[in-house]
Amino acid sequence: MAISYKNSTRSVVNGVPVAKKKPKPKTKEATRKQSMLNTHRIAPFKYDMNEIISASAMDDSTASSFLASVIAKASRQSTREAKDYVREFIDNGMLTKDESDRICRLMDKYSKYR
Repeated sequence: MAISYKNSTRSVVNGVPVAKKKPKPKTKEATRKQSMLNTHRIAPFKYDMNEIISASAMDDSTASSFLASVIAKASRQSTREAKDYVREFIDNGMLTKDESDRICRLMDKYSKYR
C-alpha cells in the first residue's frame, strides 16, 4: 500500500517526504534605553502638571490637549521629545521659561529608563 503525497502540504523530494525548514527567529537588536514617563505614576504626574498649567496663562482647551500631548510623547517616545515639545510653547508665548523649567523638572522626577 503506497501513500500519495501529491495533495499534501509536505514537500516531496524524489518520492520521499521532507519536512519544511522552520524560519529562524528574529533576534532583537540592542537599543539604548531612553528616559520615559513612568506609566505607573501618571495620576500624580497629571495632578502636578495641572497645578503648573492652571497657574499659567494658557487657556483650558489648549491646556488639556497640551497635557495629553506631553504625556503621550513622554510615555511613548522619550522625555527628551516631550521637553522639546514644551519648549515650542515658550516660542509661541503660551508658557514662560520658569513654567517650562518646572514642567521639565517634573518629567525628570516621574521618568524611568526603559
